[in-house]
Amino acid sequence: MKPNKLILLLAAMAVVCFIVSCNNEKTYLPKPRGYFRIDLPEKAYSRVDTIERYSFECPQYALITPDPYSPNEKNWVNIEMPQFKGSIHITHKPVNGNLSEYLEDVHTMITKHLQKANGVSDSLIVNDEHHVYGLFIEMDGKGVATPMQFYLTDSTRNFVRGALYFNFKPDNDSMQPVINFIREDIDHMINTFEWK
Repeated sequence: MKPNKLILLLAAMAVVCFIVSCNNEKTYLPKPRGYFRIDLPEKAYSRVDTIERYSFECPQYALITPDPYSPNEKNWVNIEMPQFKGSIHITHKPVNGNLSEYLEDVHTMITKHLQKANGVSDSLIVNDEHHVYGLFIEMDGKGVATPMQFYLTDSTRNFVRGALYFNFKPDNDSMQPVINFIREDIDHMINTFEWK
C-alpha cells in the first residue's frame, strides 16, 4: 500500500471513530468535590456538678478538662469533643462592679473574628428562674475561628464566657453539620445552666 493511501485510510478511520464516540448517549461528568462522612453520636446529657461556681448538663460524648493554660483558675474548663477535634473553652470571672469591662472584652473578641465572618447573629438569653442572663453569638463564614460564642451572668457575682474552637484550620462550610450538632448541645447547656 502506498504511503498516501495509508495516511488517508488512517485519517478516515480516525474520523469514523470520532463520529461513533460522539454519538454515545452516556455523558460522563466529573464528580463534585466531596467531604468525609461524619457520624454524629446519639444525644445524651449528664449534669456536670464538679465546678465550684456553676453547673450544667453536658453531652456524654464530651470530656470536661481543666484549662491547661490557667491551672490556678478552678472554674475555667474545656469541654473536649475529640471525635470532632474541637472544644468549648469556658472561663469564669467574679463580678465586682466590673461587669462592663467583661462585656467590653466579649465585644473585642467578637470584633477580632468579624474580618472572616460573612454574617453575625445573636440571641438574648434570659432565665429568670436561675438568674442566668447573657447573649449567644453565632458567626457565619468559611474561615471564622470560633463559629459560636456566648456569655452568661447573674449581673452581680458571676460572669462566664464560652467559645467553640476547632483544632484545625477552619472550613466551616464542610463542618456545618457538626457545628449545627454542637449548637444544639450548647443550647442545652445554656438552658440547664445554674449558679451555685
